[in-house]
Amino acid sequence: MPIVTSSRPPSSQPSIGWLEGLSHSPSPFFNLRPPNTLVDLVVIHGISLPKGQFGSPHIRDLFLGRLNTEEPGLEDLAGLEVSAHFVIDRRGLVEQFVSINDRAWHAGLSAFRGRENCNDFSIGIELEGADEVPYEPAQYESLAALLGTLRQHLPTLTDLAGHSDISPGRKSDPGPAFDWGELAKRIGREGLCFKLP
Repeated sequence: MPIVTSSRPPSSQPSIGWLEGLSHSPSPFFNLRPPNTLVDLVVIHGISLPKGQFGSPHIRDLFLGRLNTEEPGLEDLAGLEVSAHFVIDRRGLVEQFVSINDRAWHAGLSAFRGRENCNDFSIGIELEGADEVPYEPAQYESLAALLGTLRQHLPTLTDLAGHSDISPGRKSDPGPAFDWGELAKRIGREGLCFKLP
């Protein structure tokens, strides 16, 4: 299944670590991974800004460092520097913010299977959504397609986890509304071998 995109990447966009056919919006919030890092984890997040509201430009603006935090519901985000490698909106459109070769700032204080600082060894994918609101079929379709593409570029990827799995008690996303069984069916059809939480 092809990845649905919203626009063509700018011609000046560097190609290393940027997937072809996606909209590219380079975030300033990234750094290099530690040397010789094995990237083997994909972290699934859920995000909406303001909370529970969909379709605004706020997620994009947050990751690009230009969010107007004086707007109602956004005041607590002042000075926050965060990013993810990818965002999938409610329509299933995929946008890339950080090269898969670089370290996005999506996980925060986190650990997975005894390894701390999950940003070091993971790919972060944000789904526009909320913990208690069902995600859209188009999002599962695009997520499965994106995971397949990522496995082609990073064959070391073997694990999927929610933000709540790597930061228990601190984070709750993608929340109980995220259907891991639905994702498993879709990535099973894609012939992928991810281990789900």
